Amino acid sequence: MNSLWIFPGQGGQHAGMLADVDADLRSHVADLLGMKLLDTDIAYQDSVQLQVGIELLQVAQVDAMFKAGLKPHLVAGHSLGVFAAAYAIGSLEKDDLFRVVKRRAELMQGAYPTGYGMGVVVGLSRDAVEKLVAQVHSTAHPVYASNQNAEDQTALSGELTAIDEVVALAKQNGAVLARRLKVPVPSHSPLMTKVSTQLAAAMADVELKKPAGIYLANYSGRAVRQTPPMREDLTSNLKHPVYFEAMMGVAHDYQPDSIVNFSPGRPFRKALGQKFGDLHQISLDQMSVSDAAFLLNKWERGSY
Repeated sequence: MNSLWIFPGQGGQHAGMLADVDADLRSHVADLLGMKLLDTDIAYQDSVQLQVGIELLQVAQVDAMFKAGLKPHLVAGHSLGVFAAAYAIGSLEKDDLFRVVKRRAELMQGAYPTGYGMGVVVGLSRDAVEKLVAQVHSTAHPVYASNQNAEDQTALSGELTAIDEVVALAKQNGAVLARRLKVPVPSHSPLMTKVSTQLAAAMADVELKKPAGIYLANYSGRAVRQTPPMREDLTSNLKHPVYFEAMMGVAHDYQPDSIVNFSPGRPFRKALGQKFGDLHQISLDQMSVSDAAFLLNKWERGSY
C-alpha cells in the first residue's frame, strides 16, 4: 500500500503505555542505555524516561508492523517522532536510535531546567500570532511562534511568563484556545540552538542509510530521499519550528491510500481531517497492530 506513517512527539504519554511492549525489547533497551525503564506518570516527568519511553513504544509498534509484512511509503515524525520515522523508513538502526534519543533528552533537560516551556494558540493565523509574539518578546523575556500543526494552530516556545502574556493577548484577540502545554523546554525555537549543535556532534558518527521511501522533514516540510537533509532534520529540528501542516500538504501530493497514526495519543486529528478528508486512517492508540494489519490488507484488496 501507499501508506503514510505518522509518529507524534511528547504530549500523549500516560502511565501504562508500555504494557504491551515486547519484554525482550524492553530489557534490551534498558541494558543498552544502563537505565531502568519506568512506566508511570511520575517517571514521565523526567525527560529521559519520557523520550526513551515514547520511542520504545513506537519502535515496538513499527517492529510489529514489519512482522505483519507492512512497510510505509511515506513517514512523518513530529519533533521526537522523527527518530521512529527514520527507523521505520530504514535509515536509522535501532540501537543508534535509543542512544541518540537518550542523549537528546539529557541535553534538553539540562538546557532549561525551570521557567521555560511551550504553549499553543488555536483559532488565529500564524501571522496574527507572530504579531502578538512581537509585542511580548524581548531578550530578557523571549518567546517565539514555533510549530505549525494546522492552518489555525500555532505553538509558542519560550519563557513561561512571556508565553502567558501571549496567551492572554491571543484570548483578547479571539483565539478559540490559548494555553500552556505540558512541555518543560522551549523546543523548536532559537533557544535550542546550543542543544542542536551538541546533538549534531553526538550524531556525527551515527550511520544513516538512504531511506527506503519518502521522509518528510520537520524543518522544511519537504520530501526527503537522501541522508544529508535527513541528518539535518534529526539533529537541528529542535531549533526550528515543526512545519507539520506543510509536511501534510506535501504528503497529500503523493496521494497516500491510508494513514497509520502511531502512539501515543491522536494529536493530529484536525490537521489530518483538513488535508485528507475521509481517507482511510488507523490509530494504534485505539487498536492492536494485528487489527490494523487486517484492515490495511482488506483495503489493499479493495474490500470495504
